[in-house]
Amino acid sequence: MISMIGKSIRRWWAVFLLPTLVAFLIGFLIPFVMGIYLSFTRFTTVTDAHWVGLSNYSGLLADREFQHSLVFTVLFTIVTTLVVNVAGFFVAYMFTKAMKGANLFRAVFFMPNLIGGIILGYVWQLLLNGVFGHWGRSLTYSGTYGFWGLVILMCWQQIGYMMVIYIAGMQSLPDDVMEAASVDGASPRQILFRITIPLMMPSITVCTFLTVTNGFKLFDQNLALTNGAPSNTSEMLALNIYRTFYGRTGYEGVGQAKAVIFFLIVAVVALIQNKLTTSKEVAA
Repeated sequence: MISMIGKSIRRWWAVFLLPTLVAFLIGFLIPFVMGIYLSFTRFTTVTDAHWVGLSNYSGLLADREFQHSLVFTVLFTIVTTLVVNVAGFFVAYMFTKAMKGANLFRAVFFMPNLIGGIILGYVWQLLLNGVFGHWGRSLTYSGTYGFWGLVILMCWQQIGYMMVIYIAGMQSLPDDVMEAASVDGASPRQILFRITIPLMMPSITVCTFLTVTNGFKLFDQNLALTNGAPSNTSEMLALNIYRTFYGRTGYEGVGQAKAVIFFLIVAVVALIQNKLTTSKEVAA
């Protein structure tokens, strides 16, 4: 029976693959290719595009707001990646130990990830503005305030999600290795840094990739929390591209060029991160 099913799959594999291939072409490949083409054109709709060469990219390089949003996003991603992963790993490590109410605490930490970004942005805007109000300030007082407000929001939302991934990784660690290390006299610190963390590299790779990409792609929270204020100094890349594309008439091509650069940056960062973590796994 199994062999007959296997023969049928080998014979009709193209039929099974076709729906996924069509969805991939329509949903990703064709829009991606068209987006690259439109980045070299000036257009208001895809039907009236005319070729302008590299002028959109030269305009992009001269855009000071884009440069600021790029630096702002890179710094934000670095800070949130470190904080979210360290905190998520620590919380997961604590919750894998025997303690009362661990399941309840896990659920509480994970719940923020279920709330939409727009809602989170407005909720934290009220909370943080209420705190800053004691000193006569607000999130939109300066870009620095907006930066740390976004960091707090992102960490509060993402730590619980990364915690779940780390807990799954820790629960799959071989018990015999841990027991052998304890018998050999290894301290808890040595077990953590010499055994647990190296064996957790697959989970660390996944969590690092997710936090890096989430940091670069952050949009809803940025829009709701600060909306780029004051004077677009707390504006991240995704919001800057959105404003360029939809808020500045005649700059649609520049906005599309920014989107292409944005994609390339995220892709390169993801590849570098994956290469580094993979090499660490091999070394471990």
